[in-house]
Amino acid sequence: MAGLMADFGHYTHAIVRGVPASLAKDALRIVQADIDVVKAQREHEAYVEVLKTRLGLEVVELPADESLPDCVFVEDAAVVCGDTALITRPGAESRRRETELMKKTLKDLNLKIVEMTDETATLDGGDVLFTGREFFVGLSKRTNQRGAEILADVFKDYAVSTVPVVQGLHLKSFCSMGGPGLIVIGSSEPAQKALKIMQQMSDHRYDKLTVPDDFGANCIYMNLPNKGHVLLHPTAEQFPESAKVFEKLKDYMLIPVCNMEKVKVDGALTCCSVLFNKKADI
Repeated sequence: MAGLMADFGHYTHAIVRGVPASLAKDALRIVQADIDVVKAQREHEAYVEVLKTRLGLEVVELPADESLPDCVFVEDAAVVCGDTALITRPGAESRRRETELMKKTLKDLNLKIVEMTDETATLDGGDVLFTGREFFVGLSKRTNQRGAEILADVFKDYAVSTVPVVQGLHLKSFCSMGGPGLIVIGSSEPAQKALKIMQQMSDHRYDKLTVPDDFGANCIYMNLPNKGHVLLHPTAEQFPESAKVFEKLKDYMLIPVCNMEKVKVDGALTCCSVLFNKKADI
């Protein structure tokens, strides 16, 4: 198992998609809020720039589709682990067509494609937390038990446990991986309860880093050659108290990334890219 963990956070590629103007009016959201689309697009460009220029990933940029207002949130359309990509069946019907371009793109990158065709199943990638050792799948308004079962069937090498999501849109709306064996978690009661369930279900021991804001707990951890531990996390402007907690991670390259507009439609940092480690084609 140690060998598997040594690869945790190694990424070579990222898939991202543009922000459509329709995001402002038509994107799904739990709470109604006004969105400045130009600002959302600027934030997204800066995010993509970090992946490409600062971190040196191979970034595949897909065009925005005005008929799919939520399409920037690519994480929900696919779960990639090893050389296999599970094309999901998003819980919101208005988002189902987002998987078409994602499937084509991953296929063009020579990944092994598995499609979720069962019409009783729903799964959003935002509900899937991969720890390097196992999967936790949030059962939420967008993801059901059948979706979790199909994921378990596709990624047979890993244990899959389900966690009820009672507050927030997705499991990763209040947690993410901050490193090998480190779960970053929000401080709300539902978040802490979910963490307890994860700890009880797992055969592994995880350290936790609790941040005051649930949404502040959504980060992107990478372990990259020549850069070591990297963490993209929300800015101090967005979540001042949570940002202070990340400063405790001394041996990390910490990169604050602004995501103030997309958070208004429940979009977190992990939502905006599909990251994977592509072995060189022989």
